[in-house]
Amino acid sequence: MLIKMLPIEPLLPDIRKALTTAGRAVLQAPPGAGKTTLVPLALLDEAWLAEKKILLLEPRRLAARAAANRMAELLDQQVGETVGYRTRLDSRVGPRTRIEVVTQGILTRMLQDDPALEETGLVIFDEFHERSLQADLGLALCLESRSVLRPDLRLLIMSATISTEPIAELLGQAPVLIGQGRSFPVTTHYLGTEPRLHPIQLTAATVLRALAEEEGSFLVFLPGVGEIRRVAALLEEEGLPADVHLAPLFGNLTRREQDRAIRPCAPGRRKIVLATAIAETSLTIDGIRVVIDSGLMRVSRFDPNSGMSRLVTVPVSRAAADQRRGRAGRLGPGICFRLWTTSTQIQLREETGPEILTADLAPLALELARWGIQDPQSLAWLDPVPAGPFNQARQLLTELGALDNRGRITEHGRRMAKLAMHPRLARMVLAGKKLGLGSLACDLAALISERDIIRGGDEPDIRSRLEILADPRHPAPHDRGAKKRITGTAARWHKQLNISRKNSDQDRAGLLLSLAFPDRIGQKRPGRTGRFLLANGRGAMVPAASFLARADYMVAASLDDRKKEARIFLGAPVTRADLEEQWRDAIIWREVVVWDSGSRAVLARKQKKLGQLVLRDEPLTAGADPEISAALISGIRELGLQILPWTGELRAWQARVLLMRRLAPQAGWPDVSDKALQATLEEWLAPYIAGMRSCAQLARLDLKSALTGQLNRPQQKNLERLAPTHLTVPSGSRIRLQYRPDQAPVLAVRLQEMFGANDTPRIANSQVRLLLHLLSPARRPVQVTRDLAGFWKNTYPEVRKDLRARYAKHYWPEDPLNAAPTSRVKPRKTNRKQ
Repeated sequence: MLIKMLPIEPLLPDIRKALTTAGRAVLQAPPGAGKTTLVPLALLDEAWLAEKKILLLEPRRLAARAAANRMAELLDQQVGETVGYRTRLDSRVGPRTRIEVVTQGILTRMLQDDPALEETGLVIFDEFHERSLQADLGLALCLESRSVLRPDLRLLIMSATISTEPIAELLGQAPVLIGQGRSFPVTTHYLGTEPRLHPIQLTAATVLRALAEEEGSFLVFLPGVGEIRRVAALLEEEGLPADVHLAPLFGNLTRREQDRAIRPCAPGRRKIVLATAIAETSLTIDGIRVVIDSGLMRVSRFDPNSGMSRLVTVPVSRAAADQRRGRAGRLGPGICFRLWTTSTQIQLREETGPEILTADLAPLALELARWGIQDPQSLAWLDPVPAGPFNQARQLLTELGALDNRGRITEHGRRMAKLAMHPRLARMVLAGKKLGLGSLACDLAALISERDIIRGGDEPDIRSRLEILADPRHPAPHDRGAKKRITGTAARWHKQLNISRKNSDQDRAGLLLSLAFPDRIGQKRPGRTGRFLLANGRGAMVPAASFLARADYMVAASLDDRKKEARIFLGAPVTRADLEEQWRDAIIWREVVVWDSGSRAVLARKQKKLGQLVLRDEPLTAGADPEISAALISGIRELGLQILPWTGELRAWQARVLLMRRLAPQAGWPDVSDKALQATLEEWLAPYIAGMRSCAQLARLDLKSALTGQLNRPQQKNLERLAPTHLTVPSGSRIRLQYRPDQAPVLAVRLQEMFGANDTPRIANSQVRLLLHLLSPARRPVQVTRDLAGFWKNTYPEVRKDLRARYAKHYWPEDPLNAAPTSRVKPRKTNRKQ
């Protein structure tokens, strides 16, 4: 075996010892130390391995293939002999393969098929610091397999930058081994930001400036494919030296294009590799001396509130930035240009967060259900599975038919889990096959899984992509590399599911998408072109000029999660007839009775609903009287009691009852204050609003009966006796008393009608003295008092002078206590002195 000297070699005996004695270990070693390629080779002859395989997990397909190629080269063999690789889209493994480099999802599938991993002696988790969801899941399943089925299964966690203590504890206090790296010094320049330049322009300008000043090849880190293409276009516009060529590097490139970026340049030439985070780890890109780091990365974020994932651009962590910088020091002294400031560097988070906290957990929930786990906390995790998103994922899987109502995997769910695709797409393909639309379903699944073949277009109708796939010579501009990948992926699924390729009606695409995205079935909003309400209650939109904007119903396959209205990137129209046929078991008729504040009325409808979508809407004419009354009461409570047809008499009644309630708290007088009445509308008002649906109809409400009905018969009699509505005054007039809540009752009477009365009138068995408003002949107040005797004695003489001057024809005796009361100008007969 030919093994080149690498910095990790002095640590190999300790690694062997740890795995021999403890069965698990954590290895931390800098990039370039050789851990990815040398450690698996060095462990092949260990006795405990007993001719079993070593599985080496890599986070990406490109890294897996590159690691396998490098180890095969060290052994002077071809890939597929001692060393092979296995990814979702490619596999080169032979009968004598002892080291399989696999992507992380492949390990999960292997564990599901063989929980004991009978043919495997060691599982190595490489680049574990990236904390992908699949890596965390694979480790959790391996730990359970080790504790229950395979105590001899060895586990090795490797990383360049990660906190080793938590992992060692998770592995039962596993030995921690720290290795040295071999790297050259890298000079780091912080360039800051340029407000006048877009980050893309700043990156291109930095590349051009560095090209003129520095030697060697460049590695430029950008957040995504779009930025790579825009920077490449700017560099080509400016013109590059003849000895420099551009080499994009991202996951969806062809193998040839990826190899072109990784392999050494021809003598006398150099390259500019424009890469995503794929180039941070596990890859050796020959000839790199200069790193230019935008400081950005693109990650997927799942929003439990919307049930949608979106790609967001975020600053890198310090650990990721150090990984990127280290790429410049692999072969000799290097230079790193960082497009941020030193103060920004201090503010960067220490490590990249675990994907399990931000990802769509539907695939994880399905894998756990297949494993037989309903409570994820029964497994060992470095970070606990968040309960909210996990429960939401299980709810989706239940809706897709993958889980039963008790959370157990169904037979349909098992078939879904065996397909290397998201559970939504797996459901669509399996159900599409039953409908005779399997070929179209495979094409759709491939289109959704891969990068969009139409770059930057405003037409989200996925049928336009299906047309491009179906026609090898389609004239529309499109990404031919993406088309090739999509066609290949669809072909593999056709083969796996034994579906023959045939031309299907592309207008059924919406029906198939609804099987995968039932929560994203959309209904056109009335009068709003391109605006839709989704079945999950969210709003979504497409450009008004697109074909999809004309649809009454559509299904969104790809969209963002903007808070107000999501933008739909891919979707297809669907007919209501197809929805009603396919989703008949999920569609329900529901009587909807709600208060509508806008119309100030109760809306009582019978609706045929699919989620939040109303497929049919009819008036509800009968059978919901209690619900209608309840909704109307809700509206009355919202608007306040003033919406009811109050009269002055009823307000006075209210005050009279409240007066008696204060005077006789033990007598059972009800609380008829506005606050109490509003709180108890259901008790006293509901029987009187039957048949009413709007505020306008409340005008005919018999509010008097509704209110007075709260008093029993004795209380009604006592109310009339103790708090009468009228009082007869000395003149013989019967005058209405004025009652107001929390105020003394008022007797407003002309002064002349009270002649001869010495005491202030009282009510409620003389408990309440009335407040007298003594009026002039013109019914204007001349005195307000509760002491009538005191008024006659002290105030009347002065008042008399004024009244005699103003009302000379009227009767104003000097001695009011001995004068005859009158409601006229003068008494009919009198011998008393004027």
